[in-house]
Formats: sequence, C-alpha cells, structure tokens
Amino acid sequence: MADPEPESSSGFDERTRTEVQRRLEAVVRENRFTIAVVFPVIGAVTLVASAEGLLPGPLAYNPLLILFGTLVMRSPLIVGLLPKIGWWALGCLGVLTAYTYAIEIVGVRTDWPYGAFEYTIQLGPMLFGEVPLALPVFFIPLVLNAYLLTILVLEEWADSTIVRLCAAIVAVVAIDAVLDPAAVAIGFWEFVPPGPYYGVPLSNYLGWVISGTVAVVLVDLAFDHEALLERVQTCEFILDDLVSFVLLWGGINVLYGNWIAAAVAGAFCLGLARTGRYDLAFVRTGLPTTGR
Repeated sequence: MADPEPESSSGFDERTRTEVQRRLEAVVRENRFTIAVVFPVIGAVTLVASAEGLLPGPLAYNPLLILFGTLVMRSPLIVGLLPKIGWWALGCLGVLTAYTYAIEIVGVRTDWPYGAFEYTIQLGPMLFGEVPLALPVFFIPLVLNAYLLTILVLEEWADSTIVRLCAAIVAVVAIDAVLDPAAVAIGFWEFVPPGPYYGVPLSNYLGWVISGTVAVVLVDLAFDHEALLERVQTCEFILDDLVSFVLLWGGINVLYGNWIAAAVAGAFCLGLARTGRYDLAFVRTGLPTTGR
C-alpha cells in the first residue's frame, strides 16, 4: 500500500489556526463574566483607591497591573476579530498604530489638536519619554468597539458607507466623553488649564473628531463590511470589551459625580442591551462553570 501523501503546509497551518482559534474562544466563553464584569469592577476600585492614596506605593497606579488588566479585558475583542484579520487588515491596523503614536506625540508637544495636556503618571514604558508605548492597546480597541457596536445596532442602515462612518465617529467621540473625565478624576492625565467638562476642554473633542475620523476610516478599510457584520452577529462575546469599558469608566464617573459622562456610559448600556446579548442569561452563562 502506498504511503499517504504528506499534508500541505498550508492545510496544516489552516487546521492549526482553526484549532487555536477554537481553544481561545472556549477560554473566553468560559470566563466571560470574570473578564467583562469582575476585572473592570476590580480595576475601578483599584484606580480610585490609587487616586485617593489608599494603596501602598508598589500597588498604586502599578503599570504592569494596569496593562495586564487592560489586555485581559481586551481579549474578547481580540479573539473575536482574529478570524477576520488578514494581511490587508494588519496593514491598515499598522497604519492606524503609527498614526496613534504620531497624533499623540504632536498633541503632547504642540497642544494640538486636543488642547494642552500631560500624562501625570506613567502608564508603562513611555515612547520618547512622552507617550505610553502601550498607547495603541488603549486607543485602537475603543475605535473598534465603537465601530462594531455601530454596525450591529444600525442593522441595514450600516450598509451606507456615509451613515456607517458618521455614526461610528460619533460613537468614538462619545466613548471619549466617558473616558476623559474619569481619567482626569483619577489622575491619569490633566489639561492645563482645566476645561469646563469635568476638567476637559472642549477643544479635546474637536481633536477626537479629527483622530476618530482617521481611525474609523482606517478600520472601515481594514475589513469587509458584510463579513465583519456576520462575525459580530455570530460571535456573542465580541463586544464584551465594551461592557468592561462601560463598567470601569462609567463606574468611576459615578463615584466622582461626573453625571453627564455617566449618562453617556448609560447610553452605551442601552446600545449594548439592544443587541440582545446582555441580559440575565449573560450572567448565568458567563459565570465560570463548576465540575460535577
């Protein structure tokens, strides 16, 4: 009997990728509640305790803990998008990464387009001593979350490129309307002089319109709209990172009495609820299973 023909490397690689993807999805599904709820709640408590001087030095604003917690909360988004990330998407996201660094460095050095601001703590290693090296990990998922929620909630309206892009840009700016007041409250960064929106100047949001527009356009170019929408509709955990965001930064805004920012976070809650995947069933199925 002749020996079976050797498997092609491409077939082997594809099966390996499929198996890795399956295992990653299983890990996320089994720990959804922990990732999407427990981690941001602990994060909010830890960050507020750091800001209020209630944690000892090694734990207060610990950059490794901040980065680890962020990566864990990002994992549903990353795992959910992996099957749709090819070379073209990687290229577009690479351009977005370079743009993220460039616009932030320009902002720190020139006060444009966000207004005069500076980082008051180090969020890990700093590029050129000015902006966090992990900046794309903090920023790009926010854009992706806004874009994915937009195409899911808009349904057939998202087929229009203009409607899709405009709505996603609004969502990105709304995300910053939640993020910046909370970040200022806990001392991540500060604007000099402070602005009227919980210490944030209105020029910051003009800057986010500019940077958000570039980011949304690059994300839109990176993915095939119909294929991405199908993935979002079938991957029940892909928006869990946005749930984490709302709980973490919305919770901090509530604790500091930033009520408008908290209300915007509540609007994202309504958007997530409209997807039909975040209800009591999410709590039941998201809790870690116990062996019998």
